[in-house]
Amino acid sequence: MSRTFTIRVPATSANIGPGFDVVGLSLSLHLTLTVTVPAPSSPSSSLDNREDISPCITYSGEGADEVPLDAYKNLTTRVALYVLRCNSIPYFPSGLIIHCDNEIPFGRGLGSSGAAVIAGVLLGNELGKLNLPVERLLDFALMVERHPDNVTAALVGGFVGSYLKELDEEASEAASVPLSEVLPEYPPDAGKDWGLHPPRPPRGIGHYVRFGWAKSIKAVAIIPRFELSTAKAREVLPKEYSRKDLVFNLQRLAVLTTALAQTPPDPDLIYEAMKDRVHQPYRKTLIPGLPEVTSQITPATHPGLLGICLSGAGPTILALATGGFEAIAEDARKIFLERGIEIDWKVLEVVGGSAVEEKQS
Repeated sequence: MSRTFTIRVPATSANIGPGFDVVGLSLSLHLTLTVTVPAPSSPSSSLDNREDISPCITYSGEGADEVPLDAYKNLTTRVALYVLRCNSIPYFPSGLIIHCDNEIPFGRGLGSSGAAVIAGVLLGNELGKLNLPVERLLDFALMVERHPDNVTAALVGGFVGSYLKELDEEASEAASVPLSEVLPEYPPDAGKDWGLHPPRPPRGIGHYVRFGWAKSIKAVAIIPRFELSTAKAREVLPKEYSRKDLVFNLQRLAVLTTALAQTPPDPDLIYEAMKDRVHQPYRKTLIPGLPEVTSQITPATHPGLLGICLSGAGPTILALATGGFEAIAEDARKIFLERGIEIDWKVLEVVGGSAVEEKQS
C-alpha cells in the first residue's frame, strides 16, 4: 500500500534587530512537500534496492524556475539522503514522488534555505521511519546550515532564542567538517553508491528556548525585488566589534525578548530595543533605503508600529506592528521607489513550527 504525507515548514526572520545569529521568528509563508512512497511491488523494492527508480520531483511557487529537480542536486532531497545514510539507509525508496509548493521568496532574508534544510531533515526522518527527537533533527540541520537562528525557528516555531553548544574536541571536529563533505556536489557520473558514508553529526550541537509573543503583534514583510545572498551580506561585516557596540546590542536584546510578550506591547520600549549596531549599519550599502526606512518610519509617525529591522541578512525589512500595516508598507515603498527599487509587502502572522501530516488513502 502506498503512503502519502505532507511536510510543512514556515518561513523565518532572523536577528529581529539586536539578536544577530541568536533569535528567530517563524512566519506564515510555507514550503510544503507532498510526498508519495509507492507500495513495494516486490521484496526487492525497498529502501536498500540499488536498481530503483530515481525520485520524481516537481516544484511550484517561488523559485520554480531555478530549483534543481534532480534529487542529487536539490538541497532538500540531498539533506534527506544525508539523514538516511547517517542512519544506515543508503538509498531513496524506489519510485518516490515529491511535489514542492513554495511561498517563501529566495534570497530575501526570509529563511528559504533554512526551510529547505528542515524540510530535508524531516523528509529523511519520515522516509526512514527514524522517529528522531527534535534535538536530533536539529543536529542534522545544523551540520548543513551552521547558524541556529533560522533552522531552529523553522523547526520548532514561534519566537526562539538559540545557541551552539561548546563541544569537546572530538565533537567539535565532527561538527566542523566542511559542508562540501556533509553535502558533496554529486558529479555527473556519480552512481547511487557514491558518497555512501557521510560524517555523522555529534549530539547536542544546538539548544534553544521559546520566548513569549503577544498575539496582537503582526509582522509586515517589506520585500524589495532583488536578491541578496547571505554570503555576500556576511562579507561586509567586521571581524571585531567595540565593547560599546556589543553592550548596546546585549542591553536591547535582554529587553526585547520580554517586551514582545507583554500585553499591550509598548511601542517606545520595543522600537528602541530593536535597534542594532552589529550587522545593520554595515549592510546599508547593500540595501539602498535601509537607513531611511528604519529611521523615518517610527511609532510617532506611524501609529501601530512597534519596531522595524532588517530581516535576516536582507534585503527584506520587517516591521512589527499591531495596526497601520498599509501605511507602514506604502511609506516604505515610497522611500525605496526614490532609489529605483520596487517592493512587495505582506502582513504575516507568527506561526508554529514544522508539521508532518499523513494523508488518509
